[in-house]
Amino acid sequence: MTTGLAVVMPGPGADSRPRPCELREFPLPELEADSALLKVELSEICGTDVHLRDGRLGGVPYPIIPGHVSIGTLERIRGTICDVNGRPFVEGDRVTFLDVHRTCHSCWYCLVAKASTRCPQRKVYGITYGIADGLTGGWAEYIYLKPGVRCIRMDGVPSDLYMAGGCSLPTALHAVERADIQFGDTVLVLGSGPVGLSAIAFSVLRGAGRVLCIGAPDERLTYARRMGAEYILNFADHTPSTRSDWVLRYTDGRGADVTIECTGAPVAVTDAMRFTRDAGRVVVVGQYTDHGETSFNPHQDLNRKHLEVRGCWGSDYSHFHRAIEMLRVPRAAALWSSLKLERYTLSQVNEALADVASGKTIKALVVPHR
Repeated sequence: MTTGLAVVMPGPGADSRPRPCELREFPLPELEADSALLKVELSEICGTDVHLRDGRLGGVPYPIIPGHVSIGTLERIRGTICDVNGRPFVEGDRVTFLDVHRTCHSCWYCLVAKASTRCPQRKVYGITYGIADGLTGGWAEYIYLKPGVRCIRMDGVPSDLYMAGGCSLPTALHAVERADIQFGDTVLVLGSGPVGLSAIAFSVLRGAGRVLCIGAPDERLTYARRMGAEYILNFADHTPSTRSDWVLRYTDGRGADVTIECTGAPVAVTDAMRFTRDAGRVVVVGQYTDHGETSFNPHQDLNRKHLEVRGCWGSDYSHFHRAIEMLRVPRAAALWSSLKLERYTLSQVNEALADVASGKTIKALVVPHR
């Protein structure tokens, strides 16, 4: 075995239209000290990958091998790779790994601001590594785990269960932490995609008394209810005014204690502010790409409401680690195990991207090996 297949995303064309992904063969790498080769079992296709296809993320070194959340088996190890408890991994271990790599833990953002997700050295597998960096994306038969990549053993966590959450797990956990949900809070989640669904589940596990969800389409809202939303509303069937009335009906006329925006639509940020009670909290996690501007009234929507609005960018190892630990808890595992998974081969990724973009599938997975 000297080569492996991988999907290459060439990036948008000169007319800004997405070009189809291509299947290519790559030589397997010579391992550096304290690195490994991962045989991929499953990799995720998510909304971020659609944005990558469409050229909506800055600083992407196209062409790339996409796939930033994957699970597989350590095929080869050179040197020593340890978990956070200092226990060395061995070949044959089934693991996942943190896609965020090279966070320096020595810059101003890491040490002073305590915001390592803003570290300028930060790189991400499947997003900010290009094919010049080797097999650094999950839509491939093998991934090169560079020195310093953080792995977690997945003993006791089924692969399907982990991938049902995928990248939404650490992202939503981070957002719920930023929301500082208190026991008994009424939480409103805007958006019923993977991040929204995980935000619902983590809000319930955090102690929310009631979770509301406004999203679409109806199938995803059905899953929102399964994940713990007590009341759901299809935003496509209502105006902003009737959506606001709906929120007030279930919050004693005040608005939600906490609103978590997970939609990616800029106008939803304004809605989040307006649907939240005075002195409440808003967390914006859905604006991962630049979809344009929105407007609000600083007096009425923010200052007079004494509102707290927090951004939430990415995740770090702590969110990744604790999200997986939650999947070892039966009550939590039951929530994500309800999600429907769709599988695609490496040669079907263009179809998979189209299905994710259209909302046809809730969770799409790449299966590199048959």
